[in-house]
Amino acid sequence: MNRAAFLSLLLLTGCTVGPDFTPPAAPDLPGYDAAHLPKGEQVAQQDQKVNYGQAIPAAWWQLFQSPSLEQTLSQVVANNNTLAAAKASLAQAQQAVLAAQGGLYPQIDLAASASRNGAFRSNGTPTTSSYGFGPSLSYTPDLFGLTERTVEQAQAQADNQRYQMAAAYLTLTGGAVAQAINIAAARQQLATLEEIIASDEKNLDLVRRKFALGKAARTDELTAESQLMGDRAQLSTLRQQLSVARHALTVLASRMPAEWLPPDFAMNEFTLPRDLPAVVPAELVRQRPDILAAEAQLHAASAAVGIATAGLYPSLTLSAGLTQQSLSADNLFHASSSLWSLGGSLTAPIFHGGALQAQKQEAIDAFDAQFATYRQTVVVAFGQVADALRALDHDAEFIANAQQSLRVAETSLKFQRASYAVGKTSLLDLIVAERAFAQARMSFLSAQIQQLQDSVQFFVVMGGGWREAAAVSH
Repeated sequence: MNRAAFLSLLLLTGCTVGPDFTPPAAPDLPGYDAAHLPKGEQVAQQDQKVNYGQAIPAAWWQLFQSPSLEQTLSQVVANNNTLAAAKASLAQAQQAVLAAQGGLYPQIDLAASASRNGAFRSNGTPTTSSYGFGPSLSYTPDLFGLTERTVEQAQAQADNQRYQMAAAYLTLTGGAVAQAINIAAARQQLATLEEIIASDEKNLDLVRRKFALGKAARTDELTAESQLMGDRAQLSTLRQQLSVARHALTVLASRMPAEWLPPDFAMNEFTLPRDLPAVVPAELVRQRPDILAAEAQLHAASAAVGIATAGLYPSLTLSAGLTQQSLSADNLFHASSSLWSLGGSLTAPIFHGGALQAQKQEAIDAFDAQFATYRQTVVVAFGQVADALRALDHDAEFIANAQQSLRVAETSLKFQRASYAVGKTSLLDLIVAERAFAQARMSFLSAQIQQLQDSVQFFVVMGGGWREAAAVSH
C-alpha cells in the first residue's frame, strides 16, 4: 500500500482513544432494607400497599383525588421560574452539542479584501490597489477521536442538564403537594382547636356559675381559665403555620403573595392512595433523576479522559483555497486572476514539560472523584427509599394507635361528663378527661397528616413519573 492510500485509509477510519463509557451496574439487592425485604414490603398494611413493578404515573398527585390540587399543580408547573431556568439551561446545553458536532465537518469560509497602498511623500512610488475574493476550506480529521470525545462530553453534559431539570420538576411538584397538605392540615388543626376552645369556654362558664352558688372552689375556676388561655395561645402558632404554607405554595408558583392566594385545601378532599406503585431496587437507578444526573456527569468525566488522551497524539489539518486577486476591480473575476492553494499541516507533541500527561492524569482523577460521588448518590437514594418504606409502616401503626386512643378518650369523656353532672366527680377530673380527648383528637389528626405527607415523600424518593411528564419530555 503506497503512502497516499495509507493516509486516505487513516483519514477515513481513524481511532478513538480513551475509555468507552459503560453505565455502572445497578445494585444487586433484594430490597431496600435488610430487615424489610420485598416480601415483607408487599404485605398489605392497614391503609396502603406497595406494589412493585408498577409504573408511577406522570401526574402522581392525581392519586390523592383532589381536583383543586390538580389545578394548582398545573399553575405551579406552568409558572415556576426555577423550572423555566432549567429548561433554558437544557436548551443551552443542547446547542453546545450542535456546536461541538460542527468540528466533525469541513469548515468553509468566504473572504473578501480590498486595500490601497502608497507613500506619504511623492518619491516616485506609485499608488496601487489590490482586491481579493474567494472561498477557503479547512478540515481537521478526527484521527484519534478528539472531536468525537468532545461531542460525547457535550452530549453527556446536556443529559445532565435534562436530568437536573427532571429533578427540579420532581422537587417542585413534591413540594407543591406537600404545601397543599400543610394548608389543609393547618386549617383542620385550627378548626379542631377552635372546637376545643369552645368546650373550654363552656367548662369555664359552668365553673363560674357553680362558684357563684358556692358549689365550686376558686381553684377550679382558675384551672378552667388556665386551660382556656393555654388553648387560645396555640391559635397564633397555627395561624402562622397556615400563612407560611400559603406563602410557600405561592412562591413555588412564582407568584407574589399579594397577587395570588392558593385554594383553601381541606383534609377531607385528599384521598389516601391505597396502592402505591414502586420500582424494584435494580430499576431505581434508571428512575431517580438525581442518580441519572450523577451518571451523566460520570460520562462527561469519562469523555474528558479521552479528550486528554487524544491530546497526546498528532493532529492533522488540511486546507484548500480558491482566490480571485487583482490590482483592479475590473479584472477581479477574470480567469487570469484565479489562484488556488492546497496544503496540510501535521502537529505532533514532543515535549511539553509533562503537562499533557498531567492533564490526562488529572482527568482520570476527576473521573475517580465523580465515580465516588455517583456511588454516594445511589447510597443516599436507597437510604431515602428505605426511610420512606419504614415511615409508611410506622404511619399505619401510628394511625391504628391514635384511633384507638381517640375512642378510649371519647368514651372516658362521656362518662366524666355524666358523672360530673350528678356531682360524683370533680371539675378537675372532667378537665383532665377533656384534655385527654383534645390531645387524642390532635394526635389522630397529626397521624393522618403524617400519613399523607409520607405518601408524598414516597413518590418523590421513588423518582416520580417525570419521564412521561410533558414539562420534561422535550
